[in-house]
Amino acid sequence: MRVLLVEDHLQLADSVAQALKSMGLTVDVLHDGVAADLALGSEDYAAAILDVGLPRMDGFEVLARLRARGKNLPVLMLTARSDVKDRVHGLNLGADDYLAKPFELTELEARVKALLRRSVLGGERQQACGVLVYDLDTRRFTVGGDLMTLTSREQAVLEALIARPGRVMSKEQLASQVFGLDEEASPDAIEIYVHRLRKKLDGQPIAIVTFRGLGYLLEARDA
Repeated sequence: MRVLLVEDHLQLADSVAQALKSMGLTVDVLHDGVAADLALGSEDYAAAILDVGLPRMDGFEVLARLRARGKNLPVLMLTARSDVKDRVHGLNLGADDYLAKPFELTELEARVKALLRRSVLGGERQQACGVLVYDLDTRRFTVGGDLMTLTSREQAVLEALIARPGRVMSKEQLASQVFGLDEEASPDAIEIYVHRLRKKLDGQPIAIVTFRGLGYLLEARDA
């Protein structure tokens, strides 16, 4: 899954980004509100972590513009402000959670997991497609009870597919979940990851079905 982190304190941004990547997430890091607004308007994210005190456009305005576009993306606001009115203002604008600085990275990780559970898995800790089960807390897939060994890119593709049951996902949509802003998003590379996943699922009653010209669908089949 891909998340956006917007924080103008470079050292803090780096620490938070590393913590999120250790969770297996693809992380885009930006440092000002205008860049964040542009990214949120054009890219596909599972969640956003947004600092309030940003240059060029503050976090409140970025959030307000996001909600005005009708986007229900879960947003965790970060703030160094202790004023309750500021927190209430952010929540009224549509923030899903608030975290005051300074904070422990373990708390941030827990809050991000909670946001992703609500947004991606509908509040559940696990998502299943037949014998394939994904646990969001551990970020692990099992198939028939056996743990799957996946690369980060294979994991991102399978996460995107299992989070959208019954929906065909195009190579472009999958690429948007696999590659960050600082990487060259190659839809053709998705074919490689799908091929590898099919080999790892071989012999199991679960398949990644190709819809020519449209994309891929994760499907459970009768054993």
